[in-house]
Amino acid sequence: MTDIQLKVQKPLKDLVYLELKHKILTGEIVSQTRLMEIDLSEKMNVSRTPIREAIKRLSDDGLVKVEPRRGAYVANISIKDMLDVFEVREDMEGFVAKLAAQRINDEEREKLRAIAAEYEEAIEKADDKEHIIELDEKFHNFIVKCSGNETLSELVKYVQELSLRFRYLYYDDFSLYESTAEQHNRIMEAINAGRDAEARFEADAHVKALKEFVFALGKKMEAMGELE
Repeated sequence: MTDIQLKVQKPLKDLVYLELKHKILTGEIVSQTRLMEIDLSEKMNVSRTPIREAIKRLSDDGLVKVEPRRGAYVANISIKDMLDVFEVREDMEGFVAKLAAQRINDEEREKLRAIAAEYEEAIEKADDKEHIIELDEKFHNFIVKCSGNETLSELVKYVQELSLRFRYLYYDDFSLYESTAEQHNRIMEAINAGRDAEARFEADAHVKALKEFVFALGKKMEAMGELE
């Protein structure tokens, strides 16, 4: 593993936190894995203090559970958890898209169109899942930026991170990404045209489609005995 102490652009404690958070969100560190301070400090070539602080922050984020005698371990994520997340995302991202349609400028319109095209190109090339997920994040994060609301940006960021972890764990159906490209384009066109009601409708529809996918996936896994 790269020595993260070489990355001096952020305080060490933040780098450790971000590194561990990324590994949990992307599934590199799986659910129920115990987070041992000694082992992590050796692997990341840092002292135990920033590891301990990172685990505390991850616990505050809901990504890590800390229990007496058991210690710290990566929290589970269930289909029910994700349905709860999508209920929140549905109205929130619709509102974000509405604000973006009202406030977007010409430069942002061009960039949003380019990001949507970049995602679509990745789908056509059948790029790896991680790259596609990164581009999906990029698209939604830029719409949040165009909304011009910092408070809303922080709320959406937290909810989207919860969705990100689920996508890495469960999204193996490539047809989902193909339909997402079409939905992105409809959202983008509505925002760029300043049609705020349509932008909100399309963003809501996008999240509803994801929620339906998650629900169907949960039923499928339940039938296969993969869920308790």
